[in-house]
Amino acid sequence: MVDGLVIAGGLAGAAGLAGVVAALARRRTPYLAAGHGLARPDDIDPLPAVLRRGLGGLTVPVTPGPRGELFLGPGAPQPGRTLRRLVLTPLFARARGHNGRITRDQKVPFRLVVEFTGAVRDAETLLRAYRMLDQQLRDHSGLLSRCAGDDLTPGAVTVSIAGIVDVRELLVTEEVRYAFAEGSFDDLGSRSAPPALVPTISEPWSRRFGWDGLEPIPAEERHLLHAMVRSAHDDGRTVRISGLPKGPRSAREAIWTELGAAGVDVIADHDQRHLARHLRRHPVSRWAAQEPLPTRAVRRPSPRPNAPRPERRRQSV
Repeated sequence: MVDGLVIAGGLAGAAGLAGVVAALARRRTPYLAAGHGLARPDDIDPLPAVLRRGLGGLTVPVTPGPRGELFLGPGAPQPGRTLRRLVLTPLFARARGHNGRITRDQKVPFRLVVEFTGAVRDAETLLRAYRMLDQQLRDHSGLLSRCAGDDLTPGAVTVSIAGIVDVRELLVTEEVRYAFAEGSFDDLGSRSAPPALVPTISEPWSRRFGWDGLEPIPAEERHLLHAMVRSAHDDGRTVRISGLPKGPRSAREAIWTELGAAGVDVIADHDQRHLARHLRRHPVSRWAAQEPLPTRAVRRPSPRPNAPRPERRRQSV
């Protein structure tokens, strides 16, 4: 009898523990709009980890290959290791499965940065690769942030082009564009790089700052950081900082904290796991899109020719 009670109690305890585990498994990871993962060159499938941790963006290095396809991973292009198969298709499939959002609590677009890398510098090859990427994006136009003239409309995903290819002259000629150029603080106030073309200022930390997080930040560097971020926001742009110095985790967390205090919109790092944990404990800001993200996935809308442009409004893309 006693043994039976012990067994029953053990089973009840196990059932309770299983319930707790199941409840934890069902707990949704919050969408961390300020968190941005940097894929390493040898990571050929970087998207799942970023989505699992709830980060709000990903920079993925790509190399042009045969017929203009963009490939991930080191070495020669390998079948199946394309940006389309490993990043674009699963990302947009996820958005379609969540009524036009990457996660249910998403309030601003997921920021995908396609960074052209590699030894190929031939202008014709790079142009062909961009044209291929542009077509692949237009296949998912209903889910993308887009710009018609000066009017920006946020979508589930905002795509920016970075790296060795300069797409500004190409983008500015498109009547409706579904990708944007990356900018620097030097673009602030520039008529040739308006926020509708270059909505995000993206720079490595080491380009303008020398603080490594090991000691308290110098007052002049803190003042410069706050002033530059404020200037970017006043110019209608968001700010993403990457390229943080290597060092102990405590030093990196100190830099993350200062970036958050300065109002940096997006913090990018290779250390995705600890960055996500830090942002869950120390949110950068409360995000609120000026317009809700789309609730329906439209595959390829056909815009009306000569349609009147709506009044210009500043959007978060």
